[in-house]
Amino acid sequence: MNILDLSHAFTSHMPPFPGDPTSELVQTASVAKDGYTDHRLTTLMHVGTHIDAPLHMIEGGAYIDELPTEQFFGPGVVLDARGKTAIDVDLLNGKTIKSGSIVLLCTGRSKFYATPAYDTEYPKITEAFAKALVKRNVKIIGMDMLNPDVEPTFPIHKILLAHPVLIIENMTNLESLLSVPKFDVVALPMKLHTEGAPVRVVALIL
Repeated sequence: MNILDLSHAFTSHMPPFPGDPTSELVQTASVAKDGYTDHRLTTLMHVGTHIDAPLHMIEGGAYIDELPTEQFFGPGVVLDARGKTAIDVDLLNGKTIKSGSIVLLCTGRSKFYATPAYDTEYPKITEAFAKALVKRNVKIIGMDMLNPDVEPTFPIHKILLAHPVLIIENMTNLESLLSVPKFDVVALPMKLHTEGAPVRVVALIL
């Protein structure tokens, strides 16, 4: 079995979501000076490769640590959305998406990660597409871009998280899956009592 990492490393220079404070990852001790190494992390949850739980946008929604572990595992389906300005239901044509699948959107935007263009230039996901994923009982939608929404009211977040289809943002390396016929996805977040969390996502190529 081959394992493909789909996550950005969390570093001291992680770009925040526009308008959010910058995260800090600071070394606080070293082996040479203290006999051990330690770091301090100060961050919001929605930075780097992370997963949104329902509480992020839904009043009374579940915290990430309240979700069953089974929510974070599933058969993967990758959709090629490179070059598109809108991601609509036509992208699902010819695709078999079973109940419990984890759908990954490959937009090609990860190559612009940590640049100004990454924050402003990405395709719009339509409400019809989001509702189609809900109808198919998808567990998670992941993407190699900043955000499934372009509107400041976050309608796509709300459609997905209300059902709940979890959302993974800022993935990478999805192009490597386009030629893979069958794979599973494992997306285990930190077990935090929060509305989202950093997540290490991998594809298990079968």
